[in-house]
Amino acid sequence: MKIWFNRWFTTVSHYMDMIRDNEDHRKFTIYGTSPNKDALYLQNCDYAFVEPDVSGDEYIEFCLDFCQKHGIDIFIPRKENVLISKRLAEFEALGVKVLVCPDAALMETLDNKAAAYQTLISGEPIFTIPDYHIVNNIDDFKKAYSGLKEKGHTVCFKPAVGEGAQGFRVIKEEMESIHHLFHSGGGYRISYNHACEILGQQETFPDLMVLEYLEGREYSIDCLASSDRLYAAIPRMKGDGRVRELVESAELIDLAHKFHRLYKLPYVFNIQVKYTDSVPKLLEINPRMSGGLHFSCLSGINFPYMAIKILLGEEIGHFRPQFGIRASHIEKEMILKYGDIS
Repeated sequence: MKIWFNRWFTTVSHYMDMIRDNEDHRKFTIYGTSPNKDALYLQNCDYAFVEPDVSGDEYIEFCLDFCQKHGIDIFIPRKENVLISKRLAEFEALGVKVLVCPDAALMETLDNKAAAYQTLISGEPIFTIPDYHIVNNIDDFKKAYSGLKEKGHTVCFKPAVGEGAQGFRVIKEEMESIHHLFHSGGGYRISYNHACEILGQQETFPDLMVLEYLEGREYSIDCLASSDRLYAAIPRMKGDGRVRELVESAELIDLAHKFHRLYKLPYVFNIQVKYTDSVPKLLEINPRMSGGLHFSCLSGINFPYMAIKILLGEEIGHFRPQFGIRASHIEKEMILKYGDIS
């Protein structure tokens, strides 16, 4: 079977290896594309191509053409996965199975953190949501900041639509000192005055979430599911530096089950929470494989391959995941080869 990964995180290379090393000894041919010929995961593909650096419907037309041209059986998208969900029927008409939630409205909601918060607040209570405001101009930003400070919060902000830590900043009160200069990294901290100077450059800006900064440990819960059943939920604690630990937290696993019972998100998804005062508060929900999923696979569950089996309508068994595993990683050099990249 031919599998195509479009524009992905570098760690998708691990998921390719897991799919190849599957328990059924099934053979796969893996295709990969990126607009960057140096994307490391292309080195791990059987066939690699440079894709056009376009977005929106133009990108979907490229995807449909690529699937038809190369006879793709399974498409595992990250780039434009919301729009792909909206146009799923066109891929199905080509005989392509797509590992993306077929509920396009849910995908669109989860893609926007503000919309996701509002949906979760107005529905059956599952998560504790941080105090937050949505702003798109400097005056509202200042009001939101003042309101959160009055509640005793450290304040942070991030774009309502975006991935990972892009645009995330924690507002600090003090001016940079000699100590900060010599002993601290640049990090994600910004002074309030500097933030106002930047955001005041335009009359309006894209929706920004201004919210309480959560001081405690962060957890990612990697989940494997069909629309009817949640098969596994692995809480992964982000420790100091690069350390990750698989934690058997009944509280976090129960949160995953409550969310899935209500929203029925299939295949692989990820819930991120952070603790404050012993309460796990929601950061975001990602309806795709997370960048750190390979750590959760140390539990003994081959998430990428199991998701493919669910996509194909095949039965998967029960899991007895291993917890208490602490892991990290180191960089390794890689000589780039371009002979097979078109």
